[in-house]
Amino acid sequence: QAQLVESGGGSVQTGGSLRLSCAASERTFSYYWMSWFRQAPGKEREFVAAVARTDGTTYYADSVKGRFIISRDNAKNTASLQMNSLKPDDTAVYYCATTYASSGAKEKASYGYWGQGTQVTVSS
Repeated sequence: QAQLVESGGGSVQTGGSLRLSCAASERTFSYYWMSWFRQAPGKEREFVAAVARTDGTTYYADSVKGRFIISRDNAKNTASLQMNSLKPDDTAVYYCATTYASSGAKEKASYGYWGQGTQVTVSS
């Protein structure tokens, strides 16, 4: 199966920025949606952002809208999440996810491929 590898996580102070990257193990893979989810301790895994292959359509969770930007390189099947104005509430493990399905972009059940996650910690 495809392997997704996240990178770019780390620790920053409130107001700082991080850029997460997600890369597939095979260049030939082409997913309709490439997305980011996150999960904090004791919380359910929640949707963060998604970007479509076809026209670059994006979705964002209300909690990150205006602060995070998702992008992708269709040729390489990679995705990035630029996170700005980070808050302590953004602290979580961030997961890259992909799917060939064209619907259900915000639902974790739609995704068949997941990365191992990368830790993002924001201190106050």
